[in-house]
Formats: sequence, structure tokens, C-alpha cells
Amino acid sequence: MASQATIRLNRNQVRGFWAAWGGWALDGMDSFIYALVLVPALREVLPKSGIPATAGNVGFYGGLLFALFLVGWGMALVWGPIADRFGRVRTLILTILCYSLFTFLAAFGQNVWQIAVCRLLAGVGIGGEWAMGGTFVAEEWPEERRKMGAGLMHTGYYFGFFLAALANHFIGEKHGWRPMFALGGAPALLVGFILYGVTEPSRWKARTAEAPSPFAALFGPLFRRRTLLNSAYVLVSIIGLWAGTVYVPASVAEIGARQGFSAVRSAGLSSYATMLLSLGTILGCLPLPWIAEWIGRRKTLAIYFLIMAASIGSSFGLAFYLQRNAMAWFFAGLFFLGIGGANFAMYTLWLPEQYPTTCRGSAFAFITSVGRFAGAGFTFLVGAGVAHYHTIGIPVAMTALAFLFGLLLVPFGLETTGQPLPD
Repeated sequence: MASQATIRLNRNQVRGFWAAWGGWALDGMDSFIYALVLVPALREVLPKSGIPATAGNVGFYGGLLFALFLVGWGMALVWGPIADRFGRVRTLILTILCYSLFTFLAAFGQNVWQIAVCRLLAGVGIGGEWAMGGTFVAEEWPEERRKMGAGLMHTGYYFGFFLAALANHFIGEKHGWRPMFALGGAPALLVGFILYGVTEPSRWKARTAEAPSPFAALFGPLFRRRTLLNSAYVLVSIIGLWAGTVYVPASVAEIGARQGFSAVRSAGLSSYATMLLSLGTILGCLPLPWIAEWIGRRKTLAIYFLIMAASIGSSFGLAFYLQRNAMAWFFAGLFFLGIGGANFAMYTLWLPEQYPTTCRGSAFAFITSVGRFAGAGFTFLVGAGVAHYHTIGIPVAMTALAFLFGLLLVPFGLETTGQPLPD
């Protein structure tokens, strides 16, 4: 068997990878733009909606909008059957157009409800892009390189966080939150790149049959157990990301206010915090495929879950409340929080290995989307906790418990190490 180093990728594999990676990067940028502009946006639109812009209301409605975004992401499961029936590339194009359009339209929102609708519909597109891009790479890349391709593709989402932080530094801090959302329309330009010369994976074109009901197959005797377990794993990861790390910019602002920093300085530190978080996650993604091949899929996911539990608990439950050097210790915890956040790359590698081509797109879309509905509830609870405690640290620190629960489920997952992608 040829080594990974000697197997060259063809033109379609290279262009398709960069299309999927670029879509996922700009997807991450769009996702995190809202976290970065949460406070200034709500301070402006809440009074226009007849709601006082108090700290408690900002926390409550911020959590509500995060929850609606996750509901939209949950609705993204509809892309799976479309991809299994009409193709991965065509569906990828539609998902990118969807989230680009509604992120752009949020720039013109005049009240909190208009922005809420835009976030809901943007979530539908963002949720589908991961499933379509991950499925494309798994099916199109050669067996010897697809696992590394999964890890590399997932760095895109967190590179998008870095792009959002840069945009916030050069645009948001100077010109406000509306230009940040307008910038979110940029991913639509990627559609032209995808349309030019990227064809469907040969594995999808060569499929011998179409599942009459792909979702029904996921809950048949063969796949039911793994579908339920995989959905639970992703839910745990969602709670850690959307109920935790998206509050990093607001947390930096709260720590800065407590330590007497100016609003401008706190905004700058929020950008740096996001860059550090994204750098940690990119570094966490790179060795993940190698670790997964070395010790197995389940043990690798368990390690990343442990890192998340420890870093969330120590960053938000301890460093956040220090009387001295709170910002420095919080930043140190963020780096490890970023590394643990690479647990999502495990799903890009692992999920395609557990389902055949006829329902792989539906499986990926369903598993990575359905947990968003429950995740929306947890995100809303965190927002309500912020309003109740009048602080971010305690409610977010409690999300570390989800990863401890996930560790109890990991041993029951399907181990696929050493097995080829099923046809």
C-alpha cells in the first residue's frame, strides 16, 4: 500500500477540499461574528424593541438569540436527504448561500426580533455546510488520506473564528456591529469557486441504489444504537461550545470592567481572546487524526472531553473570579479550552466511517443537527443563569458537567479504527 506521502490528490480532490474548508472557515466566521458583537448590538436594538438595555436583559436576550440560532442549526438536518438524493456539491452551494444571505441581512435589523429571524435562518445554512463538506472530503479523498483530510478540514471553522476576531479588531471596534454582519455576506463569493470545476464524489456517483427513506435507515436495527450514541456525543460537544465558548468575548468584557479596563481596551482583548481560542483549536485539530489512529476513536474523544471539562471549569469557575491577574489566568485557560474544542473534528473523521454512501449525508446532517434543539435549551438556560446570577462565570462553568456525562457514554460507541469507509 502506498504511503500517505506518495498518494497525490487529483484536481477535483484538491479544489473540493479547499471549497469545503473555505466554506467551513467562513461558516465559523459568520457563527462567531454574533458572539463578538453581542453586547453592542443588543444595547442598540433592545431599546428600539421597547426593552431596557440592562446587563440582565442583554444576558437574557443574548441567550435567547443563541438558542434560536441553534434551533436553526437543528433544522439543518433537512439538507441530508437533499445531499443523498441530488449530490454533495449542489447542496453545499445552497447551504453557503443560505447562511451568507441571512447573516448579511442581520446588518439591517432594527429590533431584536428581526435579528432573531436572521440568526434562525442563518443557522439553517451553517448547520448544513459542515455535514456536506465533511461528507464530500470523506468520500472523495483516497482512503489513506481521508482521515488526515477530516482533521485538516475542521481547522477551517476555527480559522474562521480568527478571521472574525481580525474583522472585529479592524472593523467592529471602529465602525460598529452592523458592518460586521454585512461582512458575513462574503461567503457567497465562495459559491463561484465551487461552481467552477468541482464535481460530485465518484463514490456518490457510483452508488448502486438510493435509500427510499435515509432517515428511516438511521433508526433501523443496524444503525439505531450508533445513531443515538453519536447524537448524544455531539450534544455534549454543542453544550460546551455554544453554551460556553461563545461567551468568551462577553466574559472578557466583564473581567475587564471589574478590573477597571476601558471599553476600548476590553474590546481589543476580546479580539485577542478569540484569536487565542481559535489558535488552540487549530493546534488541537492537527494531531487528532494521528491520535485516533494510534489509540482509537473512543479513547481520543474521551481525552478531548476531559480537556474540555477541566478547562471550562477552571477558566469560568476559578480564573474568572480571581481578584488578581484574572485576565491573565483566564487567557491561559482559553488556550486549553481551544485545544479541547477540537473534539468536533472527531465527528468529521468518525461519523462517515459508520454509515454507507446511500445514507451517509443524512446521517451526518441528522447527528450534527438534531442535538442543536436540546443545545438550544441549554444555551437558553445559560443565558437565564447569567440574568439570575448577574455574572457569566458560574452558569458557564456548570456546562463542564456535560462532558463528564459524555465520558460515561464514550465506551459504548462503535470503534472503527482500521476499517475502510463503507460503500
